[in-house]
Amino acid sequence: MSRPPRQPLFLARQTYRWRRATDAARLLPILGVLLFLFPLLRGGGGTAAYSAYMFMVWLALIIAAAFLSNRLSPPRNETEDEDGG
Repeated sequence: MSRPPRQPLFLARQTYRWRRATDAARLLPILGVLLFLFPLLRGGGGTAAYSAYMFMVWLALIIAAAFLSNRLSPPRNETEDEDGG
């Protein structure tokens, strides 16, 4: 009596990382809204401090989106030539 082959217990590492990057990309707009609303909830502070905070949050969101878009792009197949043939 031979046993049938067992299914792997965990997902492949590449699939797991892609799914976590997808989850992070879905949460990024929510994080952005919360970070933009934080100064309004806290109150106080001057216009210069508020402007600097908004610029830094905006820059951080752009960098995070660029990183996530790189992680979500389909992996290149090294066996294919540059012309796709």
